[in-house]
Amino acid sequence: MSQRYLLRNIALAVLMTMAAWTAAAQKYPTKPVRVIVPVAPGGMTDIQGRLFAQKLSVLWGQQVMVENRPGGGSIIAADLVSKSPADGYTLFISGEAPFVINPHLYSKLPYDPIRDFTPIVFLSQVSPVIAVHASLPVSNIKELIALAKSKPGSLSYGSMGSGTYSHIAMEEFKRRAGVDITHVPYKGSSPAMTDLLAGHTSIILVNISVVERHANAGKLRIVAAATPRRLQSLPDLPTVSEQALPGFEATTWFAVFGPANLPGDVVSTVHADITKIMAEPGFREQHFSRRGLETAVMTPREFAQKVKNDLERWGPVVKASGAKAD
Repeated sequence: MSQRYLLRNIALAVLMTMAAWTAAAQKYPTKPVRVIVPVAPGGMTDIQGRLFAQKLSVLWGQQVMVENRPGGGSIIAADLVSKSPADGYTLFISGEAPFVINPHLYSKLPYDPIRDFTPIVFLSQVSPVIAVHASLPVSNIKELIALAKSKPGSLSYGSMGSGTYSHIAMEEFKRRAGVDITHVPYKGSSPAMTDLLAGHTSIILVNISVVERHANAGKLRIVAAATPRRLQSLPDLPTVSEQALPGFEATTWFAVFGPANLPGDVVSTVHADITKIMAEPGFREQHFSRRGLETAVMTPREFAQKVKNDLERWGPVVKASGAKAD
Protein backbone atom coordinates (compact mmCIF):
# COMPACT_ATOMS: atom_id res chain seq x y z
CA MET A 1 0.00 0.00 0.00
CA SER A 2 1.44 3.35 -1.04
CA GLN A 3 2.01 6.09 1.48
CA ARG A 4 -0.29 8.38 -0.50
CA TYR A 5 -3.09 5.79 -0.41
CA LEU A 6 -2.58 5.27 3.31
CA LEU A 7 -2.68 9.01 4.03
CA ARG A 8 -5.83 9.37 1.96
CA ASN A 9 -7.55 6.61 3.95
CA ILE A 10 -6.46 8.18 7.23
CA ALA A 11 -7.76 11.57 6.12
CA LEU A 12 -11.06 9.98 5.07
CA ALA A 13 -11.40 8.24 8.43
CA VAL A 14 -10.70 11.49 10.27
CA LEU A 15 -13.33 13.31 8.20
CA MET A 16 -15.89 10.58 8.87
CA THR A 17 -15.15 10.68 12.60
CA MET A 18 -15.46 14.47 12.67
CA ALA A 19 -18.78 14.22 10.83
CA ALA A 20 -20.03 11.70 13.39
CA TRP A 21 -18.91 13.96 16.23
CA THR A 22 -20.68 16.90 14.60
CA ALA A 23 -23.89 14.91 14.21
CA ALA A 24 -23.67 13.79 17.83
CA ALA A 25 -23.04 17.33 18.96
CA GLN A 26 -26.14 18.48 17.09
CA LYS A 27 -28.39 15.85 18.65
CA TYR A 28 -31.54 17.32 20.23
CA PRO A 29 -31.59 19.53 22.20
CA THR A 30 -29.00 22.05 21.12
CA LYS A 31 -30.67 25.09 22.72
CA PRO A 32 -33.00 25.90 25.65
CA VAL A 33 -36.34 24.11 25.82
CA ARG A 34 -39.50 25.65 27.23
CA VAL A 35 -42.15 23.62 29.03
CA ILE A 36 -45.63 25.14 28.96
CA VAL A 37 -47.79 24.43 32.03
CA PRO A 38 -51.51 25.38 31.80
CA VAL A 39 -52.01 26.25 35.49
CA ALA A 40 -50.71 28.70 38.07
CA PRO A 41 -47.53 27.93 40.06
CA GLY A 42 -47.87 25.61 43.03
CA GLY A 43 -50.33 23.01 41.76
CA MET A 44 -49.67 19.36 40.95
CA THR A 45 -49.15 19.99 37.23
CA ASP A 46 -46.71 22.82 37.96
CA ILE A 47 -44.79 20.71 40.49
CA GLN A 48 -44.28 17.93 37.95
CA GLY A 49 -43.34 20.41 35.25
CA ARG A 50 -40.62 21.97 37.42
CA LEU A 51 -39.39 18.61 38.66
CA PHE A 52 -38.77 17.27 35.16
CA ALA A 53 -37.49 20.61 33.86
CA GLN A 54 -34.80 20.56 36.54
CA LYS A 55 -33.85 16.95 35.86
CA LEU A 56 -33.81 17.37 32.07
CA SER A 57 -31.68 20.53 32.32
CA VAL A 58 -28.96 18.46 33.99
CA LEU A 59 -29.35 15.49 31.66
CA TRP A 60 -29.38 17.53 28.46
CA GLY A 61 -26.93 20.24 29.43
CA GLN A 62 -29.48 22.77 28.21
CA GLN A 63 -31.78 25.07 30.17
CA VAL A 64 -35.32 23.70 30.38
CA MET A 65 -37.66 26.50 31.48
CA VAL A 66 -41.22 26.27 32.80
CA GLU A 67 -43.72 28.86 31.56
CA ASN A 68 -47.04 29.04 33.41
CA ARG A 69 -49.91 29.96 31.07
CA PRO A 70 -53.03 29.53 33.22
CA GLY A 71 -56.60 30.36 32.30
CA GLY A 72 -59.33 29.44 29.88
CA GLY A 73 -59.67 25.88 31.13
CA SER A 74 -56.14 25.14 29.81
CA ILE A 75 -57.14 26.37 26.34
CA ILE A 76 -54.69 29.28 26.35
CA ALA A 77 -51.71 27.01 26.95
CA ALA A 78 -52.91 24.22 24.67
CA ASP A 79 -53.50 26.64 21.80
CA LEU A 80 -50.02 28.10 22.26
CA VAL A 81 -48.40 24.67 22.09
CA SER A 82 -50.50 23.53 19.13
CA LYS A 83 -49.27 26.51 17.10
CA SER A 84 -45.60 26.20 18.13
CA PRO A 85 -42.92 24.87 15.76
CA ALA A 86 -42.70 21.08 15.68
CA ASP A 87 -39.03 21.03 16.63
CA GLY A 88 -39.13 19.84 20.26
CA TYR A 89 -38.26 23.18 21.81
CA THR A 90 -41.80 23.74 23.09
CA LEU A 91 -43.19 20.92 25.24
CA PHE A 92 -46.46 20.75 27.14
CA ILE A 93 -46.92 19.17 30.58
CA SER A 94 -50.62 19.02 31.30
CA GLY A 95 -53.50 17.15 32.81
CA GLU A 96 -56.00 15.40 30.55
CA ALA A 97 -58.52 18.25 30.32
CA PRO A 98 -57.34 19.96 27.08
CA PHE A 99 -57.44 16.65 25.24
CA VAL A 100 -60.34 14.58 26.54
CA ILE A 101 -62.70 16.95 28.43
CA ASN A 102 -62.57 20.33 26.68
CA PRO A 103 -63.73 18.91 23.31
CA HIS A 104 -67.00 17.91 25.02
CA LEU A 105 -67.23 20.97 27.26
CA TYR A 106 -66.73 23.71 24.65
CA SER A 107 -68.66 24.05 21.41
CA LYS A 108 -65.56 25.38 19.66
CA LEU A 109 -61.84 25.06 20.37
CA PRO A 110 -58.89 26.76 18.62
CA TYR A 111 -57.13 23.37 18.36
CA ASP A 112 -57.90 19.73 17.60
CA PRO A 113 -57.05 17.47 20.58
CA ILE A 114 -55.81 14.63 18.39
CA ARG A 115 -54.48 16.17 15.16
CA ASP A 116 -52.66 19.15 16.70
CA PHE A 117 -50.52 17.34 19.31
CA THR A 118 -47.95 14.58 19.66
CA PRO A 119 -48.41 12.44 22.80
CA ILE A 120 -44.94 11.68 24.21
CA VAL A 121 -44.86 10.42 27.81
CA PHE A 122 -47.52 9.40 30.31
CA LEU A 123 -46.35 10.63 33.72
CA SER A 124 -48.86 9.84 36.45
CA GLN A 125 -52.46 9.71 37.61
CA VAL A 126 -53.95 11.15 40.79
CA SER A 127 -55.68 9.78 43.87
CA PRO A 128 -58.50 12.32 44.34
CA VAL A 129 -60.59 12.89 47.47
CA ILE A 130 -63.46 15.15 48.45
CA ALA A 131 -62.62 17.52 51.31
CA VAL A 132 -64.65 20.19 53.07
CA HIS A 133 -63.84 23.22 55.19
CA ALA A 134 -63.58 22.35 58.88
CA SER A 135 -66.57 24.59 59.70
CA LEU A 136 -68.90 22.48 57.58
CA PRO A 137 -70.86 20.15 59.91
CA VAL A 138 -70.38 16.98 57.89
CA SER A 139 -68.08 13.97 58.24
CA ASN A 140 -69.15 11.80 55.30
CA ILE A 141 -70.75 12.00 51.85
CA LYS A 142 -74.28 11.22 53.00
CA GLU A 143 -74.15 14.12 55.44
CA LEU A 144 -72.71 16.40 52.77
CA ILE A 145 -75.51 15.52 50.37
CA ALA A 146 -78.13 16.04 53.09
CA LEU A 147 -76.69 19.47 53.98
CA ALA A 148 -76.57 20.52 50.33
CA LYS A 149 -80.18 19.47 49.83
CA SER A 150 -81.26 21.43 52.88
CA LYS A 151 -79.55 24.60 51.62
CA PRO A 152 -79.79 24.65 47.80
CA GLY A 153 -77.15 26.93 46.26
CA SER A 154 -75.61 27.98 49.57
CA LEU A 155 -72.59 25.68 49.35
CA SER A 156 -69.81 26.17 46.81
CA TYR A 157 -66.94 24.11 45.48
CA GLY A 158 -63.65 25.32 44.05
CA SER A 159 -62.10 23.67 41.01
CA MET A 160 -58.75 23.94 39.26
CA GLY A 161 -60.55 25.57 36.34
CA SER A 162 -63.42 25.00 33.96
CA GLY A 163 -62.97 21.72 32.15
CA THR A 164 -60.59 20.14 34.67
CA TYR A 165 -61.46 16.83 36.26
CA SER A 166 -62.18 18.63 39.55
CA HIS A 167 -64.93 20.55 37.73
CA ILE A 168 -66.49 17.79 35.64
CA ALA A 169 -66.36 15.19 38.41
CA MET A 170 -68.09 17.53 40.86
CA GLU A 171 -70.76 18.38 38.29
CA GLU A 172 -71.33 14.64 37.90
CA PHE A 173 -71.48 14.36 41.69
CA LYS A 174 -74.12 17.11 41.82
CA ARG A 175 -76.19 15.49 39.09
CA ARG A 176 -76.17 12.05 40.66
CA ALA A 177 -76.74 13.34 44.20
CA GLY A 178 -79.46 15.76 43.12
CA VAL A 179 -77.90 18.77 44.81
CA ASP A 180 -77.27 22.41 43.90
CA ILE A 181 -73.68 23.47 44.73
CA THR A 182 -72.12 26.56 43.14
CA HIS A 183 -68.99 26.12 41.01
CA VAL A 184 -66.12 28.57 41.56
CA PRO A 185 -63.30 28.03 39.00
CA TYR A 186 -59.67 28.93 39.76
CA LYS A 187 -56.41 28.85 37.80
CA GLY A 188 -55.01 25.72 39.44
CA SER A 189 -55.30 23.87 42.74
CA SER A 190 -53.14 26.32 44.71
CA PRO A 191 -55.49 29.35 44.51
CA ALA A 192 -58.50 27.03 44.92
CA MET A 193 -57.02 25.72 48.15
CA THR A 194 -56.24 29.23 49.40
CA ASP A 195 -59.89 30.22 49.16
CA LEU A 196 -61.11 26.95 50.66
CA LEU A 197 -58.84 27.38 53.69
CA ALA A 198 -60.07 30.97 54.04
CA GLY A 199 -63.66 29.73 54.05
CA HIS A 200 -64.63 31.45 50.80
CA THR A 201 -65.66 28.06 49.34
CA SER A 202 -66.93 24.94 51.09
CA ILE A 203 -65.78 21.89 49.14
CA ILE A 204 -63.04 20.68 46.84
CA LEU A 205 -62.32 17.52 44.86
CA VAL A 206 -58.56 17.27 44.45
CA ASN A 207 -55.56 14.97 44.81
CA ILE A 208 -54.99 13.67 48.36
CA SER A 209 -51.54 15.28 48.61
CA VAL A 210 -53.01 18.77 48.19
CA VAL A 211 -55.31 18.52 51.22
CA GLU A 212 -53.76 15.93 53.52
CA ARG A 213 -51.54 18.22 55.61
CA HIS A 214 -54.38 20.71 56.03
CA ALA A 215 -56.67 17.91 57.14
CA ASN A 216 -54.06 16.72 59.63
CA ALA A 217 -53.90 20.28 60.97
CA GLY A 218 -57.68 20.33 61.47
CA LYS A 219 -58.32 23.03 58.84
CA LEU A 220 -60.13 20.68 56.45
CA ARG A 221 -61.99 17.39 56.68
CA ILE A 222 -61.60 14.62 54.10
CA VAL A 223 -64.99 12.96 53.71
CA ALA A 224 -64.41 10.43 50.90
CA ALA A 225 -62.01 8.99 48.37
CA ALA A 226 -63.14 9.75 44.81
CA THR A 227 -61.28 6.73 43.43
CA PRO A 228 -62.64 3.34 42.27
CA ARG A 229 -61.06 1.67 45.33
CA ARG A 230 -59.95 2.86 48.75
CA LEU A 231 -56.58 4.59 48.89
CA GLN A 232 -53.64 2.54 50.15
CA SER A 233 -52.54 5.51 52.23
CA LEU A 234 -56.01 5.91 53.83
CA PRO A 235 -57.54 2.41 53.94
CA ASP A 236 -60.20 3.46 56.47
CA LEU A 237 -61.56 6.23 54.24
CA PRO A 238 -64.61 4.97 52.30
CA THR A 239 -65.08 5.94 48.66
CA VAL A 240 -67.93 8.07 47.34
CA SER A 241 -69.16 4.94 45.58
CA GLU A 242 -69.29 2.98 48.82
CA GLN A 243 -71.01 5.71 50.78
CA ALA A 244 -73.72 7.03 48.52
CA LEU A 245 -73.20 7.01 44.73
CA PRO A 246 -72.34 3.54 43.36
CA GLY A 247 -69.91 3.66 40.45
CA PHE A 248 -68.82 7.26 41.00
CA GLU A 249 -65.13 7.93 40.43
CA ALA A 250 -62.88 10.80 39.41
CA THR A 251 -59.54 10.09 37.80
CA THR A 252 -57.09 12.26 35.94
CA TRP A 253 -53.60 11.96 34.55
CA PHE A 254 -50.59 14.11 33.70
CA ALA A 255 -48.39 13.75 30.64
CA VAL A 256 -45.96 15.36 28.21
CA PHE A 257 -47.07 16.43 24.74
CA GLY A 258 -45.56 18.36 21.87
CA PRO A 259 -47.02 20.02 18.77
CA ALA A 260 -48.22 17.79 15.94
CA ASN A 261 -45.68 16.12 13.64
CA LEU A 262 -42.87 16.15 16.19
CA PRO A 263 -39.81 14.37 14.71
CA GLY A 264 -39.46 10.73 15.75
CA ASP A 265 -35.98 11.24 17.19
CA VAL A 266 -37.26 14.06 19.43
CA VAL A 267 -40.15 11.91 20.66
CA SER A 268 -37.77 9.03 21.34
CA THR A 269 -35.29 11.25 23.19
CA VAL A 270 -37.87 12.93 25.44
CA HIS A 271 -39.66 9.65 26.15
CA ALA A 272 -36.45 7.72 26.86
CA ASP A 273 -34.91 10.41 29.07
CA ILE A 274 -38.02 11.02 31.17
CA THR A 275 -38.49 7.26 31.53
CA LYS A 276 -34.86 7.06 32.63
CA ILE A 277 -35.44 9.77 35.25
CA MET A 278 -38.53 8.00 36.57
CA ALA A 279 -36.55 4.77 36.91
CA GLU A 280 -33.96 6.36 39.22
CA PRO A 281 -33.81 4.60 42.63
CA GLY A 282 -36.29 6.15 45.04
CA PHE A 283 -37.53 8.70 42.50
CA ARG A 284 -41.10 7.42 42.30
CA GLU A 285 -41.44 7.07 46.04
CA GLN A 286 -40.05 10.53 46.74
CA HIS A 287 -41.81 12.48 44.02
CA PHE A 288 -44.92 10.47 43.16
CA SER A 289 -46.08 8.03 45.83
CA ARG A 290 -45.83 10.56 48.65
CA ARG A 291 -47.93 12.96 46.58
CA GLY A 292 -50.63 10.36 46.02
CA LEU A 293 -49.66 9.79 42.39
CA GLU A 294 -49.46 6.47 40.57
CA THR A 295 -47.22 5.91 37.57
CA ALA A 296 -47.35 3.63 34.56
CA VAL A 297 -45.00 2.92 31.68
CA MET A 298 -46.42 3.32 28.16
CA THR A 299 -44.90 3.70 24.74
CA PRO A 300 -45.81 6.89 22.86
CA ARG A 301 -48.11 4.80 20.66
CA GLU A 302 -49.86 3.22 23.65
CA PHE A 303 -50.27 6.61 25.26
CA ALA A 304 -51.70 8.09 22.04
CA GLN A 305 -54.30 5.33 22.03
CA LYS A 306 -55.16 6.06 25.67
CA VAL A 307 -55.82 9.70 24.77
CA LYS A 308 -58.25 8.60 22.04
CA ASN A 309 -59.97 6.10 24.36
CA ASP A 310 -60.36 8.67 27.15
CA LEU A 311 -61.70 11.24 24.70
CA GLU A 312 -64.51 8.81 23.90
CA ARG A 313 -65.05 7.83 27.56
CA TRP A 314 -65.45 11.39 28.86
CA GLY A 315 -68.04 12.34 26.25
CA PRO A 316 -71.05 10.68 27.95
CA VAL A 317 -69.88 11.86 31.40
CA VAL A 318 -69.68 15.52 30.37
CA LYS A 319 -72.99 15.30 28.51
CA ALA A 320 -74.76 13.66 31.45
CA SER A 321 -73.36 16.23 33.86
CA GLY A 322 -74.85 19.04 31.81
CA ALA A 323 -71.63 21.04 32.24
CA LYS A 324 -70.87 23.70 29.65
CA ALA A 325 -68.12 26.31 29.64
CA ASP A 326 -69.07 28.49 26.66
